[in-house]
Amino acid sequence: MSSKDELAGLYLQEKYDVDGDPEGYGRSNSYRVATTPLTEGDGGDPSKGKSKDGDDAQKKAKKKGKKEKKADLEELKQELEVDWHKITQEELLSRLETNLEKGLTEEEAERRLKRDGPNALTPPPTTPEWVKFVKQLFGGFATLLWIGSVLCFIAQAVLEATIEEAARDNLYLGVVLAFVVIVTGIFSYYQEAKSSKIMDSFKNMVPQEATVLRDGGKHTLDSEKLVVGDVVFVKGGDRLPGDIRIIECKSFKVDNSSLTGESEPQSRGPECTNENPLETKNLAFFSTFALEGNATGIVVQIGDNSVMGRIANLASGLGSGKTPIAVEIEHFIHIITGVAVALGVSFFIIALILKYTWLEAVIFLIGIIVANVPEGLLATVTVCLTLTAKRMASKNCLVKNLEAVETLGSTSTICSDKTGTLTQNRMTVAHLWYDNNIVEADTSEEQKGGEDKKFSETWTSLARIATLCNRAEFKAGQEDKPVLKRECAGDASESALLKYVELAIGNVPSFRKRHPKVCEIPFNSTNKYQVSIHELHTKVEGEKDLPENEKEKDFHHVLVMKGAPERILDRCSTILLDGEEKELDEKMKESFNQAYLDLGGLGERVLGFCQKLLPAEEYPKGFEFEAEEPQNFPLEKLCFVGLMSMIDPPRAAVPDAVSKCRSAGIKVIMVTGDHPITAKAIAKGVGIISEGTETVEDIAERLNIPVEDVDPRKAKAVVVHGQKLKDYDQDMIDEVLREHTEIVFARTSPQQKLIIVEGCQRMGAIVAVTGDGVNDSPALKKADIGVAMGIAGSDVSKQAADMILLDDNFASIVTGVEEGRLIFDNLKKSIAYTLTSNIPEITPFLFFIILDIPLPLGTVTILCIDLGTDMVPAISLAYEEAENDIMKRKPRDPKNDNLVNERLIAMAYGQIGMIQASAGFFTYFVIMGENGFYPRDLFGIRRQWDDRSNNGVVDSYGQEWTFKQRKILEYSCHTAFFVSIVVVQWADLIICKTRRNSIFTQGMKNKMLNFGLLFETLLAAILSYTPGMDKGLNMYPLNWNWWFPAMPFSLVIWIYDEIRRYILRRYPGCWLDRETYY
Repeated sequence: MSSKDELAGLYLQEKYDVDGDPEGYGRSNSYRVATTPLTEGDGGDPSKGKSKDGDDAQKKAKKKGKKEKKADLEELKQELEVDWHKITQEELLSRLETNLEKGLTEEEAERRLKRDGPNALTPPPTTPEWVKFVKQLFGGFATLLWIGSVLCFIAQAVLEATIEEAARDNLYLGVVLAFVVIVTGIFSYYQEAKSSKIMDSFKNMVPQEATVLRDGGKHTLDSEKLVVGDVVFVKGGDRLPGDIRIIECKSFKVDNSSLTGESEPQSRGPECTNENPLETKNLAFFSTFALEGNATGIVVQIGDNSVMGRIANLASGLGSGKTPIAVEIEHFIHIITGVAVALGVSFFIIALILKYTWLEAVIFLIGIIVANVPEGLLATVTVCLTLTAKRMASKNCLVKNLEAVETLGSTSTICSDKTGTLTQNRMTVAHLWYDNNIVEADTSEEQKGGEDKKFSETWTSLARIATLCNRAEFKAGQEDKPVLKRECAGDASESALLKYVELAIGNVPSFRKRHPKVCEIPFNSTNKYQVSIHELHTKVEGEKDLPENEKEKDFHHVLVMKGAPERILDRCSTILLDGEEKELDEKMKESFNQAYLDLGGLGERVLGFCQKLLPAEEYPKGFEFEAEEPQNFPLEKLCFVGLMSMIDPPRAAVPDAVSKCRSAGIKVIMVTGDHPITAKAIAKGVGIISEGTETVEDIAERLNIPVEDVDPRKAKAVVVHGQKLKDYDQDMIDEVLREHTEIVFARTSPQQKLIIVEGCQRMGAIVAVTGDGVNDSPALKKADIGVAMGIAGSDVSKQAADMILLDDNFASIVTGVEEGRLIFDNLKKSIAYTLTSNIPEITPFLFFIILDIPLPLGTVTILCIDLGTDMVPAISLAYEEAENDIMKRKPRDPKNDNLVNERLIAMAYGQIGMIQASAGFFTYFVIMGENGFYPRDLFGIRRQWDDRSNNGVVDSYGQEWTFKQRKILEYSCHTAFFVSIVVVQWADLIICKTRRNSIFTQGMKNKMLNFGLLFETLLAAILSYTPGMDKGLNMYPLNWNWWFPAMPFSLVIWIYDEIRRYILRRYPGCWLDRETYY
């Protein structure tokens, strides 16, 4: 038998031989390990996660507290084993000092309640709303603006103290900066206002009441008063009030999806079936749902010590680090602050050298630092992120944290859950085996019925068994819905069969009415089959039905059975082939085994189907069948009909989305609680394991050698079982992540998901994690960006996540990645556009100091640019379409590819900014020259110019100018310099549309940007020509021809950058590319 067949055999054994065999524990490799805390006597290493003896006494309380918290978190990450499920009932009662007949006494229960505390989850410390608001006001970029505002107030105070009738420009600037920070802070706070409701979500999962046995009588009490050792009674519809050991039960099933993420109901019983506490049948867990039946159990853990409690504490205890965009903004602040301080100090020294007073030099220092602050950038970044968040919401990505918008674009690794994210989250019939042929069913999301429904006699019998031996039903009131959209009452596999036959024959309820059930043996974990007996009726006229079988006219009843295929086959002596019963010989058994292995090897859940027509003379109409042993009907020598296999099929859009991720350099890792074979089959189906890529097992099968003899590094792909992962140390996990490009982790626990995320982050990856269950919440919280499912996701996972997929579709994540990359690109463009105008804003001040000329541009005018004309154009770049290589690049390296890097600064300040400054000074000197002051006569004139008492300053023509006349000319120059910046910013806005493409390729399709060009021009005109602006903003109306001096410079900027980008495209990697591509 091949390696593949062996794996399939193990899979099938695990999938169907799962219950009731005490000798079988250890049968399957565990995919999750107990998470209850280590208690005295449990064995294990008591030193794990704790400091050495005596350390605590030597540490200060604060340090000790931090260390203990870290140790507690490390302990929560440990996968600790317990033995509540393995010890005998007598030993359990003895250990917990309780009594099955009478329960605990009220006095003992009260004592334990005082000792252990209430059965509740401890809430984490919460951040007050005012603290969150203050963080918005004083965090990140806002700090720089506050510093600028304070410096303005200091400068104004100094001027007021030393100069009579001092100008109030610095006062206005300080007020405006403070106003900008406050308004932006309020806006950000309202965008992100959300209290941490993770623990509240867990609280909602805690049952309100529990039924317990105390002092020999049943009592209903508040679940918080439940204690370890209580005997509890649970029925279908209840939430489990604690972790309990099942003592006795009847048809008891639980929904563990909130804990494990798996949606199939899990049967429970008093037997220990597995060494793993989360897989054994005799334990049920706090806050999970009881679906049906009833059970009596003993409480073994409560509150924070329960499995759910540990996950809750692990999730709430994890701190999420800074988002990449927050780190980038910090980096940007450091650059701007460095440039500002360096310039300020340099010119402070120059001012002293040029014989300025200490006071004047300090004012210059403050002025230069403030002039370097891009006042409008904070608002621009916030609005850009908000616009992108809204755009992502329209594409089914709901962003809870604005900064998470860009994080998804930085993602280099996606750890994706399988069920519901990569798959459709519904079991579907995938293959059938009948008449000795495997037939593929339609598993598409639109299922219209495939080629398998040929209505052969064998298929007809198979469909009839699937219809009748099936307890699933459609919920009422859904007749108008498409079959696949209808909700079912029943487990996932039976619901899949129900939808399959409904699509094939229609009106299943009517068919069942015409074949009423007269007897049933429900599925149980010992027999592993389900039997029902039905009356045979003729077809009702006018209703769609299965074709009538002439051979069945003489029979009144049919026995139908389904279950684990090998168990069904053992009860059969014949097989239905082309409508004829044939002897089940060794050749057919071999065909059955091969089909079973093939379907199991695809990761599908396989069921066998058989039937027996009951002779009318032995079983006449009205015959009373006995379901209890001994039965009065045959359960042997039945007729095998066929196999049907089911799988949760991949979503149609996922393979393309995974392919896009691979093109974008993003590693997609599957992390699932499902079996390795199923996980591997889905991973291959969606392209996580690409075609032709081999795992160690595949290589072993191809070479026909043992798996142990294969060098793991030769396998590009790997499937890691949770049981093996439990034994991996940090270095081994790192090696798996480093050596393999295509990775699947199967049978993973919540702690293991967290460890996988931490491993990826150690490798330097920006990690996105998807999840829907409570079990996913620690990993979601730890990831750089957590992505929860909006439809199937639990409230807890949604609260822990930064983003919610409204359609539960992996393809939406890829859309989010593209949007995230786009906003990073567009923020770069916005910043490049905004920073460029800093140079024509700063250089007038520097020339004012060094060359001693009249001030070319005023402080208030600078505000008109930063908070006026530049704002809408900068924001409009957020609407720019992606360049064609956006999903072909590798993910950005946070260490090297920064939002603001030296190349961007060099381009904005050293190249485009200098051209803009040249335009401003050219315009300034033109206007001064037209009014009689030639450039040579302006140098060194500043002190005379600003002297209020001097009304006789002479121009180049010998004309005298009063102080008032000089100021009117100066303010006209301010206005002209301002207009020149607007004119050159036209070209800057257009060249910032694209970093590599030609503007002719990119086009002018961005309507917001076109509006931005119009907006800044109209605003400049309004500010220049509106009456009264001379008093409010020191701006005077310009002659219309004074708009033109800057236009040649605008054209130069556009031509220069178009040539630069052409060289970048023509010679990628050249010197110009390395030095100027930002």
